[in-house]
Amino acid sequence: MLGGMRAHFGRLCRAGGAVVVAGRSSGTRQLCAQASQEPPRKSYAGLLFTIAGAAGGLSLAKQMGYLDGFFGVPGTSAKPDYEAVRKAIADLMEVEDFDDGSYGPILVRLAWHASGTYEKDTGSGGSNGATMRFSPECDHGANAGLAVARDLLEPIKKQFPWISYADLWTLGGAVAIEEMGGPQIPWRPGRSDAPDSKFCPPDGRLPDGDKGHSHIRDVFYRMGFNDQEIVALIGAHTLGRCHKANSGWDGPWTNAPTTFSNLYFQELVNNKWVKKSGSDPLQYEDKKTKTLMMLPADMALLWDSKFKKHVYEYAKDEEKFFQDFAASFSKLLELGVQFPAEEKAAA
Repeated sequence: MLGGMRAHFGRLCRAGGAVVVAGRSSGTRQLCAQASQEPPRKSYAGLLFTIAGAAGGLSLAKQMGYLDGFFGVPGTSAKPDYEAVRKAIADLMEVEDFDDGSYGPILVRLAWHASGTYEKDTGSGGSNGATMRFSPECDHGANAGLAVARDLLEPIKKQFPWISYADLWTLGGAVAIEEMGGPQIPWRPGRSDAPDSKFCPPDGRLPDGDKGHSHIRDVFYRMGFNDQEIVALIGAHTLGRCHKANSGWDGPWTNAPTTFSNLYFQELVNNKWVKKSGSDPLQYEDKKTKTLMMLPADMALLWDSKFKKHVYEYAKDEEKFFQDFAASFSKLLELGVQFPAEEKAAA
């Protein structure tokens, strides 16, 4: 097929000049300049014919799919292999010299923060756009440290240029949950990338860990979640840890921060939590070992009766937590995305 295109371009450019040919090799695309063998002619007619030929060649290349991936969304002719992307993400997760030995928790955080800016009343924010690539969003305090996750996925973006950043970041979060022992997250492609910072949501849309139940509800209700979904999503705190350099808080929520489980809820329910002396901002520590921590927003789940019943349910029933988390996290990853009505996320 590519040979036929070259012949077509050759016929278009007999007046001289250069055209752009889009070719593919091993799943990647290259732009190649093909110079005419005939010397250029000093005539306006020849020049116009050359320009028309180049434009026609580019148009044909786009129609045939050779330029798919340069526009931030996969084309139908690209035949994207999402399983290959999944494998590439899984292969880079484990690393000895980062946090607790895994990039998994920070990939979940990237997907969460890229999606949790949605506002249902205006339809702004959400996972569509991958606007954290731009300032000011990448500089928002809640996103401190996430450049690590964005940079980590950049080689995969280069390896699979047809996938949008928005799809890559959300798929990264889903794969990380699954690879760390969590439930399978229903996920589907279809997100596109915003062209510039004009699409960045305002600061302050993500949950603030030092606030109470009213703030939590304000943030999550704005996105369209109910109380049960809120508690399930906050259960992602079973992963990772806080870093003083990023947020001012320090320490893990559980003793297994790279394993997805209901341990967060068990620790919340079964431990005695006290204010950590000298902590600024305020955080809580378990009275017995003083090695685990909770944020004021975590404690609010115990202090609010409507949240508390779900905390106790998930502490007793991990299968129920997995089921509810998978549904809620999949919903989070799709906020702000317009999918065809007949499509459903693959479990």
